[in-house]
Amino acid sequence: MSERQLAYEDFADKVGEVFPIGDEDVPRIPLTLVETEMLKANGLEPGMRAPFALTFIAKDPRVLPQRIYRLEHNGLGSLAIFLVPIAKSADGVSYQATFN
Repeated sequence: MSERQLAYEDFADKVGEVFPIGDEDVPRIPLTLVETEMLKANGLEPGMRAPFALTFIAKDPRVLPQRIYRLEHNGLGSLAIFLVPIAKSADGVSYQATFN
């Protein structure tokens, strides 16, 4: 898995792309990135990452618990991302990842 610090710019151009879950103990549910959002930075020091959030949606109706999941992406590789389920609708289940 990637150990480098992820930044908003890594995801800004990936909206609409699929990030399948790659954990062995979890169904291989494809998550589609539906939104990237810059968050308000209070007292950001030089060299610190600007905070941002990612929202994914899964068509699979199962709601996965919040935890770190390994997501796969053709361009970014394998990523360890803490996902929190935030909504369930007819469109699927939404998950959010926040990076501070």
